[in-house]
Amino acid sequence: MSIGKFVWYDVMTTDTKAATAFYSAVVGWTIKDSGMEGSPYSILWDGDKMVGGLMPIPEDAAAMGARPAWMGYIGVDDVDAHVGKVTAAGGKVFRPGTDIPGVGRFAVVADPHGAAFILFKSSNSDAAPTHEPFAPGYIGWHELHAGNGDEAFAFYSKLFGWTKTDAMDMGPMGMYQIFSTGGEMGGGGIMTKSPETPVPHWLYYFNVTNIDAAAERVTKAGGKIVNGPMQVPGDMWIINAFDPQGAMFALLGSRK
Repeated sequence: MSIGKFVWYDVMTTDTKAATAFYSAVVGWTIKDSGMEGSPYSILWDGDKMVGGLMPIPEDAAAMGARPAWMGYIGVDDVDAHVGKVTAAGGKVFRPGTDIPGVGRFAVVADPHGAAFILFKSSNSDAAPTHEPFAPGYIGWHELHAGNGDEAFAFYSKLFGWTKTDAMDMGPMGMYQIFSTGGEMGGGGIMTKSPETPVPHWLYYFNVTNIDAAAERVTKAGGKIVNGPMQVPGDMWIINAFDPQGAMFALLGSRK
């Protein structure tokens, strides 16, 4: 189990069939039903490796106003203890610790400014599978658009032991703080959200081979690009987009 690292991702959506078609076309995932009893849940496959999941928005979450969104799972050694730490630090609990038989225990929480994420402890003692940082089909970057970047880093650092690495001054947009989760496979960036961004949120970047071809697939499949392609350090390019149901995501790739 990778403590303090992102270990899983899934998208909650209002139309699982349409979302399956969209992400299969855009990222190239094969999406199959998990066979889990009592809850419809599909697995995103890249070849023979599991990348994440896809599910309808749960009724209790919908009742609280949840909309289509991607969620990241962060590995912990004790879900309930970390729920207590989240609340003690001013965060919020949307769903307390809950068991998934044969899979693990999770809780849905948010940082003090409202960006949601999931605490997770696997019932499988095996370590999470590793992959190359920019391998196509995987999540290559995690980015928090925070209510306050400095306060957000302090929260996650205390909760998970994340450390600062480089920082970039983005002028009027403020500082972009890159963080490490204790290994090269789990890092990302934290920034104070722009005034135009409605609410603080985590944004996940899916690796693609060619950013321009991927952007065309997004548009053709009914998605909406809201930013990019834009060049970022490392001679890579990104786009930010919404899928047809309204879940925000990003793509990361080169221009060949």
